[in-house]
Amino acid sequence: MESIKDLLKSTDLDRDVTVGGWVRTKRGNAYVNFVALNDGSTVNNIQLVFESGQFPEESLKDVTTGACIAVTGRLVASEGKGQTVEIKAAKLTVHGKSHPDEYPIQPKKHSLEFLRENAHLRVRTSTFSAVFRVRHSLTFAIHKYFNDRGFFNVHSPIITGSDAEGAGEMFRVSTLDAKKPPLKEDGTVDFSQDFFGKETNLTVSGQLQAELAALALSKVYTFGPTFRAENSNTSRHLAEFWMIEPEVAFCDIHGNMDLAEDFLQWVIAYVKEQCADDIAFLAQRLAEEEKGKPEAERSPLGLVEKLDFVINNRFERISYTEAVEILRNSQPNRKKKFQYPVDEWGIDLQSEHERFLVEKHFQRPVIITGYPAKIKAFYMKLNEDGNTVAAMDILFPGIGEIVGGSQREERYEVLLEKMKQFHIPEESMSWYLDTRKFGTVTHSGFGLGFERLMMFITGMTNVRDVIPFPRTPNNCEF
Repeated sequence: MESIKDLLKSTDLDRDVTVGGWVRTKRGNAYVNFVALNDGSTVNNIQLVFESGQFPEESLKDVTTGACIAVTGRLVASEGKGQTVEIKAAKLTVHGKSHPDEYPIQPKKHSLEFLRENAHLRVRTSTFSAVFRVRHSLTFAIHKYFNDRGFFNVHSPIITGSDAEGAGEMFRVSTLDAKKPPLKEDGTVDFSQDFFGKETNLTVSGQLQAELAALALSKVYTFGPTFRAENSNTSRHLAEFWMIEPEVAFCDIHGNMDLAEDFLQWVIAYVKEQCADDIAFLAQRLAEEEKGKPEAERSPLGLVEKLDFVINNRFERISYTEAVEILRNSQPNRKKKFQYPVDEWGIDLQSEHERFLVEKHFQRPVIITGYPAKIKAFYMKLNEDGNTVAAMDILFPGIGEIVGGSQREERYEVLLEKMKQFHIPEESMSWYLDTRKFGTVTHSGFGLGFERLMMFITGMTNVRDVIPFPRTPNNCEF
């Protein structure tokens, strides 16, 4: 059995082939029926031709939208528009019937919300099959990029006793009786009787463990699921998502920026080339969606242009102080058009500020460094001014922040003092502090939300539409 993707590219015609897949549409008349078949290998369907002399209408009664069939026939040049080849059917096997009155994915336009409610079947649509092929290609590109450059993949734990971000919004992992947990004398839960002998959670990041590995293997990366119990039911938040987190020894903030810029440009270019048909389809879909928006809300860049914007432009590098000054003096800020006014140094930049810098001011991707220490994580290296840290955020058009990273604080006493400021117990992080006592070195890394990058590459505007089975507040189906 050959894939439809290969058959559509084939120049070896007038030969017998066998193909299997799922019926998208069927149309015809008393003389001939045409079936559009898709096997998931490509966004494009192949046309099957059933002549009534060999296949009377009764023999095709089970060939309905959603049915799984296999066909053997002759691969020939197509006489119709829209395809170069087609198959003249000689033998039909119906592997799985589809009840037409019940099958929800009909050959018409469905809302994305409707398809999310039918996530177990939505991958059969052109949009979602394209998205998930891109997801595979991007996954492969990430592993290939790091492997080809001497990085080692580290599997960081999913269950953890530490909170890397200090956010506290974590999912608890416990085997204790939920109705009658053991209690201490003060009435609090006695986690010493739990499976791990202490309170544990699902991880929000693999970074801290990646640091441990980098201080032995030099160049490592993690790529795995992370979890956040943030009750945010928005188009940008998931409770379960995937993160890419490289960590490199003998690397300062400047080397970290170089790595992140090269990485992003390479993987995006790889996917654009490998998934050309899917990207073209998604670009057309996005263009149609943009037409329905008010002109003021339309993106100035199409999907392909947006990808090229990142691939072909050097990333602008500015300090947080410079960014605040640009924003403070910008026309939107002076005319009070920002939802969050920029009036003082030390504020946390919002998406509207980040997009202004990228899309309007510099018109290229931007890397901001030197953030105020008080708004960044405890592990980021404190700069000589004592007020800022060697952090970096990378900003993309249409999305704002895509990467967050830093040079890590390798000085034991400074790190210990920062942990106290962030109210992080020394005893719970003694293993992390040990790396600063035994053979420490300058090291850096960054985190990239895989689904955030997927949204950028596919043009999908809701994060629920770039992961097969989204986990969000009040939603854990399939």
